[in-house]
This record gives sequence, C-alpha cells and structure tokens, in this order.
Amino acid sequence: MTGSPLRVGVNLLWLVPGVVGGSEEYTTRLLRGLAADPPPDLHVTLFALAPFAAAHPDLVAAYPTVTAALDGTSRARRVAAEATWLAREARRRNIDLLHHAGGVVPPGPAIGSFPSVVTIHDLQPLAMPENFTPLKRRWLARMLPRAAASAAVVLTPSEPASDAVVARLGVARERVRTVPHGIEPPAEVPPDRVARVRDRYRLGDQVILYPAITYPHKDHVTLVEAFARVAPERPGLTLVLAGGAGPSEADVAAAIRSSGVGDQVRRTGRIPWSDLTALYAASTVVAVPSRFEGFGAPALEAMAAGIPAVVADATALPWVVGDAGLRVAPGDVRAWSNALARVIDEPAVHDTLAAAGRARAAGFTWDRSAAALAAGYRAAAGVGETAPR
Repeated sequence: MTGSPLRVGVNLLWLVPGVVGGSEEYTTRLLRGLAADPPPDLHVTLFALAPFAAAHPDLVAAYPTVTAALDGTSRARRVAAEATWLAREARRRNIDLLHHAGGVVPPGPAIGSFPSVVTIHDLQPLAMPENFTPLKRRWLARMLPRAAASAAVVLTPSEPASDAVVARLGVARERVRTVPHGIEPPAEVPPDRVARVRDRYRLGDQVILYPAITYPHKDHVTLVEAFARVAPERPGLTLVLAGGAGPSEADVAAAIRSSGVGDQVRRTGRIPWSDLTALYAASTVVAVPSRFEGFGAPALEAMAAGIPAVVADATALPWVVGDAGLRVAPGDVRAWSNALARVIDEPAVHDTLAAAGRARAAGFTWDRSAAALAAGYRAAAGVGETAPR
C-alpha cells in the first residue's frame, strides 16, 4: 500500500441516531476530530443508516458516505445488512480495512474476509449480564469474544476498559489501544441562558446534576437516597436528573416518590445540548454514581466546565477524574451523602476540585484521540507504529 492511502471503511450501521446513547457522541466526535486534520495516508468512508445523514450532516459532508436503505428499527435487518450489504459495498470501494465502531464484528465469511478494527466500549454485558435481556445477553456473550479474537486491533475508550479486554477476553496487550473521549474547550455560557434554564427547570440556589439515561447500572436510586439525606437541611438545593427514560425509569420514579424530598428533584427527560451546557454552568456539583462505565463522559464534561465531580470508585471513572474528583464507593448511600455535603458546604473543597478538574480535562482533546484512532488503523494494516497506546 506504499504510495496510496489506506482505505478505511467505518461501519456505523449499529448507530441508530438518538438511541444508542453515549457511544454515538463518542464515535461522531471522534470522526469530527479526524476530519478536522485528515491524515494524508488515510481515506475514510462511512457506511451508515439512512437517518444518519439528517442527524450528522457535517460528517456526511466531511466523508464519502454510503447509506443503507434502513431506518435501524429492526435489529435483525441491521445485522443482516452488516453481513451482506456492508461486505458488498466495501468490496466495490476497494476498502482495505473495516472499523466496526459498535462493539462487534458482524458474522459471516463475506465480512470476515476484511481485516478489521473493533471498538469495544465496555464489557458490561459480561460483567453485569442481569442488565440485559436474555436474547441480547446471549448475543453479546458470543459476539464480544469473537470480535476481540478476530480483529487485528481492539480499541477502547479508557485504560481500565483496555485492561478488561486483555484480562477477560484474553487479547494480547499489543493488540489493544486506548482511544479516550476528548472534550472541546467549553465556551462561556451566557448568563441569560443560564437564567432561562434556571427558570425553566425551577432550580434552587444550589444544584446537583446527574445527566444519564435511567439504565440499571447508572444507579440513580443511590443518588436519590443520598440526596434525601442532605436535602431536608438545605431547602435551596435541587437534584436534577437529566436524560432519557431507560429500563430503570419506574424504579427511579418510585425512589423519588418515597424520598420525602421529591419537591426538590427535577426529572427533565432528554434535553438539548444547549440546555445541558447551561445546566452544567448552573450546577454546584455533578454526581456520577454509575457502577459501570467504559469511560464516563459526564465526569469529563463537568471538569471541563469547572464543576466539581463526585464519581463512583468503579471501572473507568477513577481513571477519568484522577485526583481531580471525589471518589465514593458505589452504592454506599451514607458515603455519597457525606461527599455531596462536603462539596456543597465547604467552599475550599469546591474551589480546589473545580480548578483541578479544569486542569485534568485539558489533557483530553479530540485531536489527540483522533491521532490515536489513526495510529490504530495503521497498526491494524501493518504500517506505522505497532506499540500499544
């Protein structure tokens, strides 16, 4: 391939816009980072669902994009398209390497004939199988090890996720690379927008924010129970649970009803990014009690905004915040209430964490992540660096 670019195809048929959660944000921002300074030795083509163009028109403008006539509502049709349509279209375009960015390498000999890179976002299906339907649990228990074994290079969003792939799936360390989330330097949120968001969501003087879909592993219930311990003495304190409804929505709603402080809790549902950035700016502290994360983007977003982060001391979250956030045992309601009270009541603790968080977040940039992605492509093709990142 000397003298001609490496032709990389990115399989995005798994990416149903607005449905797949944080992996959509991670993947699309990573592709934007790569497009901002495109490596001359790489030619990248996207293979996506029909709704992708409307959801991400800038990426369609930046990359040659081939769309399948599917809306993504049928998982069976998507899987079939990955095994047949994708292989056919990639062959037509002389693709050298396929990047399966959704965690699995599609089955079938046609798609298996292409050298591949796979992004495994986390191993929650193996570590916490109870959080998945029986069908999805069986599918991922088979496909994740298969993907790790068949790919030339496995990418993950954090060092703990990389370590888990090595330890749990038996992948050689030199085949695993870490491509972390990045963060764009946050723009100053205009005070009038912050004021409008405060009015819209009826926020008190102090705010605890947790932006997450109500999946079981996100553990909203621990946060609600911890809030119930600190809120009665702080009537101006508001807990904001931002994010769409997931499988644990009913449990979270029940916890709020029985908390005794439901009038101080706001459940916003999914909100636009402009509102979320204003909520960050309005917040006193961001809490991330999740018991399992491949990365933990809300912690990074909080630090970049200069808001202290209190996170569960589990999986990737301690790696993300380092010493710049408070780490609390997952599920320990008393410890969570104590940690939140410290940040709320002690200005010195709040300000120290805010400054440390900004400094740490500055090390996570999309251009560095995009460079790591490009290096992973080269390694999979047998050109450039081969040492793990």
